[in-house]
Amino acid sequence: MPVSADIETGYAEDAKRVGDTVRAVLAAGAVGVNIKDALCGPDRARRGGEPLRSVVEQAERIAAAREAVDSAGVPLFVNARIDTYLRGTGHLAATLERAAAFLAAGADGIFVLGTVDPATVKGLAEGVDGPLDVMAGPGAPSVAELSSLGVARISVGSGIAQAAHALVRRAARELLDTGTYESPAGGLDHDELNTLLGKGR
Repeated sequence: MPVSADIETGYAEDAKRVGDTVRAVLAAGAVGVNIKDALCGPDRARRGGEPLRSVVEQAERIAAAREAVDSAGVPLFVNARIDTYLRGTGHLAATLERAAAFLAAGADGIFVLGTVDPATVKGLAEGVDGPLDVMAGPGAPSVAELSSLGVARISVGSGIAQAAHALVRRAARELLDTGTYESPAGGLDHDELNTLLGKGR
């Protein structure tokens, strides 16, 4: 199956090193990357808490990723993640401005987190000149509804893994607190797990 890698902000301080990261991803065999415009951790602290990179700076990072892809001759999909809604720094107009700049810099698609409001998603789909990706989870419109609004790709991010970890915690708490074992009910049996994990080997 094709694998797309979430490379956060590019694991790099500057645009050139984003290109290096993308080359490493290509060497590992992935066929897609997400690159977000949010500032995190030390980068954000150094910039006085600014939540997002400037449009110009992020476009340079996207362009470096595109150059790395093109020079390798491999059709890796560059998905530009925009965190305006997630960080509360702007809404439709600001998001569309970023989307246009990132597509012009070489992104193949746009990934917007932080909203699944149907009217907003429709406005994004109509205003983005490329495939639109959104993050969905409990309470979000269905796949069919989002598709009808113009969404090309739907991500659940780490949601399924987070739910699995929540089950582990519930089961451990139940065992320690009450000495019972009901939380893991409905789990896959060993034969089914071995079959699933052994496919293709």
